[in-house]
Amino acid sequence: MSIKVLVLEDDPSIRSMLVVNFKKCGFELYECATGEEALTVAHIHNDIDIAVLDIMLPGIDGTQVCKILRNKYPFLGIIMLTAKAQERDKVYALESGADDYVTKPFGISELMARVNSLVRRVKINTEIDIKSVKQGNFELDEFSRKFYKNGIEIELTPTEFSIIKLFMKNPHKAIDRDEILTKVWGEYYFGELKIVDVNVRRLRKKIEDDPSDPKYIETVWGVGYRWKEGENF
Repeated sequence: MSIKVLVLEDDPSIRSMLVVNFKKCGFELYECATGEEALTVAHIHNDIDIAVLDIMLPGIDGTQVCKILRNKYPFLGIIMLTAKAQERDKVYALESGADDYVTKPFGISELMARVNSLVRRVKINTEIDIKSVKQGNFELDEFSRKFYKNGIEIELTPTEFSIIKLFMKNPHKAIDRDEILTKVWGEYYFGELKIVDVNVRRLRKKIEDDPSDPKYIETVWGVGYRWKEGENF
């Protein structure tokens, strides 16, 4: 089954380059020049797997599109394209719901590596021997890609789901940021460790009773993070 990709880019030359390269890799493409058009296409074709969104757009910008798509389609993989290199802009893109970002100008090989890494997180594993992982208040079902706290489903992005799976399968282990980056984003992913911290911060907002005083995802200073096995506190 082909992977469906939505490309939102207002620059015709960049959009054309992206479309050509995605098609070469066998992806099914939907190309859009405005945020409004992208939202319409996503509504009509609600089985899109990956969205590649430019941030700087007239009208509804890419960040707003990202927030709307993330709210409606929690399992959608989202990569932001930005010409801004400031740290706060990268963090803002991730906190808007994106799984990853690529700063312009970028090499097409870098972007395709990021997309392929995200596809692996988005793709549902249908092996019949997959079992759920239960720990304390939490349950993670790999087959349905659902995550529960006290029996109530919490919607996670593909990246958040991969991180929580790594944590729950390694309870009490201090996992450093490099290992998280490698296990979740892939061995050949060359990104900043900040992306790990932002995703963990998003996870804490969703699963912790008090994100400012986390009980489940502990910070191990100078190393990374440790999962407390979903104990009752």
